[in-house]
Amino acid sequence: MAQLRVLAVDDELPALEDLSYLLRADPRIGEVATARDGAAALRLLDRAIADGRPIDAVFLDIRMRGLDGVVLGRLLSQFANPPRVVFVTAYEEHAVDAFEIKAEDYLLKPVRPERLAEAIRRVAVSADVPVEGGESDTIPVELGGVTRFVSSADVIYVEAQGDYARLHTAGGSHLVRIPLATLEERWASAGFMRVHRSHLVAVKHIEELHIDSGKCTVRVGDTEIPVSRRHTRELRDLLVRRARKGRPE
Repeated sequence: MAQLRVLAVDDELPALEDLSYLLRADPRIGEVATARDGAAALRLLDRAIADGRPIDAVFLDIRMRGLDGVVLGRLLSQFANPPRVVFVTAYEEHAVDAFEIKAEDYLLKPVRPERLAEAIRRVAVSADVPVEGGESDTIPVELGGVTRFVSSADVIYVEAQGDYARLHTAGGSHLVRIPLATLEERWASAGFMRVHRSHLVAVKHIEELHIDSGKCTVRVGDTEIPVSRRHTRELRDLLVRRARKGRPE
């Protein structure tokens, strides 16, 4: 894997120097550029693109003078080939903004080296390893007062609970304040399908499909999930196509 070129952005010099030091210490990082504000960051990013050496990831503070990190993150997401964004902030309340921008991770200051290493791993995987069926996505969840990100690649199915959604993974479940319809739209390209008004399923995790007396269910792990009548044929046809595609010649 080629080493990553990254940009650290923070308007507080001591925080910027600390972050730059930690980034340079990671063997996966080849170059670290720095900027003290959003405008300078944009100029540096444009120059890197013009030189044919685009930045792979931006480690970005949120509350900065002038152009703040959330606004800058939204601008970066409009690039033809946007750099990955990792927010580095002292504030927890912007996690939903990070999700909407499709940030790779959300680190709280003071930055712990092990959490930064995990964020760099996410960036490296995202840059080099495409996910079958579409790009992976991450969503912020609260675990004991700490904001962590769960990858769509780790989610087996999603269950609607009012205006919330519960993400089910092999390691447990997480309740997030995001409607199921939003996740259905965001994760369609990652291989998720709406099978019922209250369930979204990662198709790759479907192990069995049952149709009995006109009622359809699918099994994912140890869980039976109902499939609504209007989704039954679409799902059945999709599974048949996948089976034929995987059949040896």
